[in-house]
Amino acid sequence: MEGRILEHPILNFQRKARVKIFFEGREIEAYEGESVAAALHAAGIRVLRYTPIDGRPAGFFCAVGKCSACLMEIDGIPNVRSCMTKVRDGMQIRRQNKNGDLL
Repeated sequence: MEGRILEHPILNFQRKARVKIFFEGREIEAYEGESVAAALHAAGIRVLRYTPIDGRPAGFFCAVGKCSACLMEIDGIPNVRSCMTKVRDGMQIRRQNKNGDLL
């Protein structure tokens, strides 16, 4: 599933080099310069974490780093805002709940 916007009547999308990131062990293709959340969304991954109290799914929401919907563990560091973090080749990404606990 390709979830990226490929053409736009006004904007020009210049894709940078392809990189491989790993979401819970699954290899995902991404592009340098895009955020982790955008790369996961493009790969069809819509749930970035589950809320700790009732286990509700949370996904890509504000995309500007103001909410906690996209908090993930990235390269072993919990509570990273995936909407503000640029992908890097070989990056390891996992879901977590609001308290930072891994699932």
